[in-house]
Order: sequence, then structure tokens, then C-alpha cells
Amino acid sequence: MLNDFKAFLLRGNVVDLAVGVVVGVAFTAVVTALVGDLLTPLVAAIFGSHDFSNLKFSVNDSVFRYGHFFNAVLTFFSVAAAVFFFVVTPVNRLVQHAQKEQPPDPTRRKCPECLSDIPADARRCAFCTTELAPA
Repeated sequence: MLNDFKAFLLRGNVVDLAVGVVVGVAFTAVVTALVGDLLTPLVAAIFGSHDFSNLKFSVNDSVFRYGHFFNAVLTFFSVAAAVFFFVVTPVNRLVQHAQKEQPPDPTRRKCPECLSDIPADARRCAFCTTELAPA
């Protein structure tokens, strides 16, 4: 039973999940610091305050705290902008740069009909069954 437990722990998906959770927690701290320490003071510099939670109005003794909602929306857009501009955009550029440097695989070719990636020696496309001329 101990060997089964050891095999379970050493399976790739369990270890990958654990690493993903740890990196996710660390990344959350970085994004929170970026938003809290850099973007929130920028909002305060533009609007004069970074906390709008005291904004409210009332109708028939019902209090509508729209400032709290505005804070939540502002936080959402700040986090989304931080993730997009400081993580997604640079990672996309790195991936595009890495893809440009790889030479084409000589053992593969594109099907002229469906543009699927197929073996160079194939006589028929596995995806659309088009007959192919020899490479």
C-alpha cells in the first residue's frame, strides 16, 4: 500500500498540480502588489482618492452603496489590465519569437486541401482523405 501511495504522489499530474498551485499563489501575490502599490496610487492621483466605498445614496430608507461596487469594478479592471499587459502580452511575444526560430520539420507537410499537418510520405490525408502526390 505504501508503494501505491508513493506511485500516486509521483504521478506527473499530481506534481504538476502542486507546482501550479504554488506558482499561482506566488503569482497572486505579485499581481496584488502590482495593483495595490502601483496602479491604485495612479487612480488616486487621477481621481483624488482610491477608495470610493463611502459613496452612496438612499431612496425610501434603502441605502445604495455604489461606491463599493465601483471599487470592485475598478479592482477587477486593474487586475485584468496588469495580467494582460505585464504577463499575457510578454508571454505571447516570447512564444511567437520561439516559434519563428524553429525550422520547418522535413518529415511533415501540409495537406493542400485541408491544410492539416501530415507525414511527408503520406499518400492520403488522414483528416480529409484527399489523395496526395508523392512528396
